[in-house]
Amino acid sequence: MPSTFHDIPRERPATPLLDSLDSTAQLRALNELELPQLADELRAFLLWSVSQTGGHFGAGLGVIELTIALHYIYDTPSDRLVWDVGHQAYPHKILTGRRERMATLRQKDGLAAFPRRSESPYDTFGVGHSSTSISAGLGMAIAARLQGLNRRTVAIIGDGALTAGMAFEALNHASDVEADMLVVLNDNDMSISRNVGGMSNYLAKILSSRTYSHMREGSKKVLSKIPSAWELARKTEEHAKGMLVPGTLFEELGWNYIGPIDGHDLPTLVTTLRNMRELKGPQFLHVVTQKGKGFSPAEADPIGYHAITKLEPKPASNGISKPKFSNVFGQWLCDMAAEDPRLIGITPAMKEGSDLIAFSERYPGRYFDVAIAEQHAVTLAAGMACEGAKPVVAIYSTFLQRAYDQLIHDVDVQNLDVLFAIDRAGLVGEDGPTHAGSFDLTYLRCLPNMLIMAPADENETRQMLTTGFLHNGPAAVRYPRGTGPGTPIDPALEPLPIGKGLITRKGRDTAILCFGTLHAQAMIAAEALDATVVNMRFIKPLDTALLQQMADSHSLLVTLEENSLMGGAGSGVNEWLLANGIACPVLNLGLPDNYVEHAKPAQMLAECGLDASGIEQAIRQRLAKSN
Repeated sequence: MPSTFHDIPRERPATPLLDSLDSTAQLRALNELELPQLADELRAFLLWSVSQTGGHFGAGLGVIELTIALHYIYDTPSDRLVWDVGHQAYPHKILTGRRERMATLRQKDGLAAFPRRSESPYDTFGVGHSSTSISAGLGMAIAARLQGLNRRTVAIIGDGALTAGMAFEALNHASDVEADMLVVLNDNDMSISRNVGGMSNYLAKILSSRTYSHMREGSKKVLSKIPSAWELARKTEEHAKGMLVPGTLFEELGWNYIGPIDGHDLPTLVTTLRNMRELKGPQFLHVVTQKGKGFSPAEADPIGYHAITKLEPKPASNGISKPKFSNVFGQWLCDMAAEDPRLIGITPAMKEGSDLIAFSERYPGRYFDVAIAEQHAVTLAAGMACEGAKPVVAIYSTFLQRAYDQLIHDVDVQNLDVLFAIDRAGLVGEDGPTHAGSFDLTYLRCLPNMLIMAPADENETRQMLTTGFLHNGPAAVRYPRGTGPGTPIDPALEPLPIGKGLITRKGRDTAILCFGTLHAQAMIAAEALDATVVNMRFIKPLDTALLQQMADSHSLLVTLEENSLMGGAGSGVNEWLLANGIACPVLNLGLPDNYVEHAKPAQMLAECGLDASGIEQAIRQRLAKSN
């Protein structure tokens, strides 16, 4: 396999066996001896394909053999494969009739970045957030049983996703209802066990065999009449397995644990899955894979190659670069931590994405990565705040949705000092609607004690983080993915006056009230319209004095936000005007009442009418109607 950018073929690699397959039925018709060749071709095609489009990378390379084995043994799409998150699902897409459309991956009107039910019958469950596969698979298994269908269900979950409480809730429930399903743990970080090798693979084949299963069930029936003998046999079996496999926890939850086995050993995978397909009740297969398998840079740096844009040499730098909003947060966190020893940084498995790398290295005792456990992250922060700490929770907008109950009951009701640094607010581009931060202003604005801010640029991001940190009570700063306009950053840790906006352009007739980083687009539109622009800064509390001033001096108010129009910042303006009997006309601009499909961020903004041209056009149309 190629090991450097220069070794990646610019032309599509020759994949004669892969190209002959248009369905999984054709895959199952192959001779088992042909599967290793198919794995080589699939890995080569995936490497070339993603290098052309960008996308999630390392996990897919790691599950080539597992994906082939699952479709080879199970009668898909009749049997249900449920992929957790979807980072590992690109090989699945290629094998299920979408090979020729991979060039459209993550592009407007092209293939989605994650499994999607509307895209293919093989995509049994739409995913985006992690740790949902076992619950969804369990629901499918129960439905099949109620319908009298002999249909198999398999959930494939990564070791990172297994850290979430939801996964264990599903594991516990599945054993209680004795569901006929298989959970495959794709352990690509060896975080549970390093016990992989010939003995482990051999043991997995034995333990998954029908002969062993029949012997075990027969012995149980006989020995159950002699309680002391059965208990001795049970403990002896548990001890013997425990010396070789790490599955005691799953066995205690009621699952028949098999593994760990080498996830790149196709013969072992095929044999084990074939055996396990015939077993009844909850089955658990532990498979160890290597993230980025077959591409040495990704093998050496699985985090860096989790997702890529394009595998191509970077252009020569001109020495000028703008920090991302997440970089602004990361620098602020380190600077504020140096000033205030009470600061604690918390993230639910987003150290790299939210840029807590430097903070984790400089202040390891004050840094907590709680894994994929957003609910725990928020209540952990609440507990710390109860004892006088000043926790900062760095979390994506879409992931904070998963901890909404904790946000209300554990933080806001108690009015605790927790700062939420909400990354990826607004539209996020190619990852699509599951990852868009479309609703945070709506779900935060209704909370009584919450201070909510949206910066127009990088410098305001730093100022607002300071404001929220020094504020007595819960606070949130929401900022988008990527870079801003390049505003110079003042290194001072100075707060803003709470609830005060700023007039950034004076014009006539129309006032654009901007909440967040669409301010730059608003300024362009305002030049063409000779409109006033107000950087509102605060969603809660609103600058009502400034609102009154704008309503008194303009014939049209326009609210602008990269958030759902329903219940967002514009709704707050409407409510205040109505409550105070102010009849000034208002035009609300924001995200529409539908999920915006994946595309380039600029394309998505244009589609929603939130680029400069769209803003100008919407205002002209409203003015024309008024006249």
